[in-house]
Amino acid sequence: MRGWDDLYPLPVPPSWVPGAAVGILSLHFIQKLLFPYFWADLRYLLKVFTYGLRVEMYRLQGRVVTVLDKFVKLAEKQPHKPFLIYEGTIHTYRDVDRRSNRIAQVFLQHEALKKGDTVALLMGNEPDFIHVWFGLAKLGCVVAFLNFNVRFRSLLHCVSSCEPKILVVGADLLGTLEEVLPKLQKDVSVWIMAKDSTFPSVHTLLDKIEAASEDPVPVNRCSADNLKSAVLYIFTSGTTGLPKAAVISHLQVLKGAAGLWAFGATSEDIIYITLPLYHSAASLLGIGGCIELGATCVLKKKFSASQFWSDCRKYNVTVIQYIGELCRYLCNQPVKEGEKNHKVRLAVGNGVRNDVWREFLDRFGAVKICEFYGATEGNICFMNHTGKIGSVGRTNFFYKLFFPFDLIKYDFQKDEPIRNKHGWCEKVKKGEAGLLISKVNAKNPFFGYAGNKRHTEKKLLCEVFKKGDLYFNTGDLMVQDHDNFMYFWDRIGDTFRWKGENVATTEVSDVIVMLDFVQEANVYGVSVPDHEGKAGMASLILKHNASLDLEQMYKQVVTYLPSYACPLFLRVQEKMEVTGTFKQQKFRLVDEGFNPSTVTDPLYFLDNSKKAYVLLTKELHEMILSGKMRL
Repeated sequence: MRGWDDLYPLPVPPSWVPGAAVGILSLHFIQKLLFPYFWADLRYLLKVFTYGLRVEMYRLQGRVVTVLDKFVKLAEKQPHKPFLIYEGTIHTYRDVDRRSNRIAQVFLQHEALKKGDTVALLMGNEPDFIHVWFGLAKLGCVVAFLNFNVRFRSLLHCVSSCEPKILVVGADLLGTLEEVLPKLQKDVSVWIMAKDSTFPSVHTLLDKIEAASEDPVPVNRCSADNLKSAVLYIFTSGTTGLPKAAVISHLQVLKGAAGLWAFGATSEDIIYITLPLYHSAASLLGIGGCIELGATCVLKKKFSASQFWSDCRKYNVTVIQYIGELCRYLCNQPVKEGEKNHKVRLAVGNGVRNDVWREFLDRFGAVKICEFYGATEGNICFMNHTGKIGSVGRTNFFYKLFFPFDLIKYDFQKDEPIRNKHGWCEKVKKGEAGLLISKVNAKNPFFGYAGNKRHTEKKLLCEVFKKGDLYFNTGDLMVQDHDNFMYFWDRIGDTFRWKGENVATTEVSDVIVMLDFVQEANVYGVSVPDHEGKAGMASLILKHNASLDLEQMYKQVVTYLPSYACPLFLRVQEKMEVTGTFKQQKFRLVDEGFNPSTVTDPLYFLDNSKKAYVLLTKELHEMILSGKMRL
């Protein structure tokens, strides 16, 4: 009797198959060993290439498709889908489209706005921020987002620098308007989100919206001529001085809006936005990203650590936005049962510390942290698509072809890039901190700042590696490791970061020296354990025969500065140290910090519970370090 194998003989593979299988397995192991991030890099690069190709195809077809155009199409395609959820109220894509049409119609009838005119927007997080923004964009206006924390001189500076025809103010910011209204330029028409007004010559908007038509305005008003034309001004403190209006083009809005998609978000996601809408992270990445996906966003008036996860569960949130401080606040909340009981899968943002990153994952579950790097006005971006803890992103040969950048040596004492004997800048080695600079070209332009040619030119480095080249100076020190991961190291110049905001030291010192007993103020940031960024500290030189008035000092800073910019520490010195080029010396002061055991000069602390500056004792210093004293 014949066996089964005789009846059905097994086919014998060709002699080359085992060798090929061994070769494929060997290549797989070699790839895992030598190029562990190959497939992740490839997927990310293909996404970048695909999106760029899509934009280029529109251009070749003679079409300029903006984020606003995409929103209008979505309002037609999915009119009943929730676009915005605010305090439990749902605003569908159609709702937002129609209300923004009403606002466009009001300004079309009551103001002689031309395409390209600027309108400044001073509003908090609320649906009407988006309605006004979109309505004005439909008229072809450039909308300037004003930081509602900024007060008095800084706010007047912001308004004048973007030269708006109109200022629109939210109902909850009328107190801020009252402060600046007497000194506001007379040619700026002021509108408030209210039905009646007690201010002279101030127009009301809400009553007129109710009476306005929902019909769309003529298409030629909002159609963009090219992607490089300005559509927004978003204020940034940059590396020095008062806030500057970064010019944001349609191209930059499109790039920002693609961020959530690049990290893997889809149209089914629900995005939770607690960051202020005047910030590019919330407006471009958050709202713009929601439109790019055709998704839904939940908007919060103000971030609340205690309500954060309950909101996420209530609205089935799947994507959250963060800054480093936000993650720390969440980790500092008392531990509760069921903290991993939520649907959040992606957290997109920047500035989270390694220890907070790990604690966040341990405590709140398998959330993919999508850290990125990018300046509001910059032309370079990094995205951590692999989830490597601590990194802001990755680079490789192909990425540098799309977005050419370098890390160069920097002289901290002279506060400028180091140049060799031939006058060229020098690149740092892998593992060394260097100043991040990004090449400016047709594909990666730098649009600069509105009404400030000097500051625009100051952000550019010429003749860097060869004659005629031009680079954008990010003002940030970065490190690239041997696996090509990028890490943020520090900021240069006269800026530090606190509470998720950039603090310009010159702005703070200008406010302090307005006091009649202060001769000079040197403002800098100092590290505080278990806190992201740096807390503000001011070294003071008092005028001859003058004494420090702590009560006046407190009133001055809280009146004229945003809360995050008020110096937490004061140091009174006899003499101000300067560098060889007569700049204020900050490095030694930063190193010495605020320890009363080692600093012999008088030190004071801003105690918010007492609403006063108090003497910084050793006991108080210990309370700050241990976290018992809230900052």
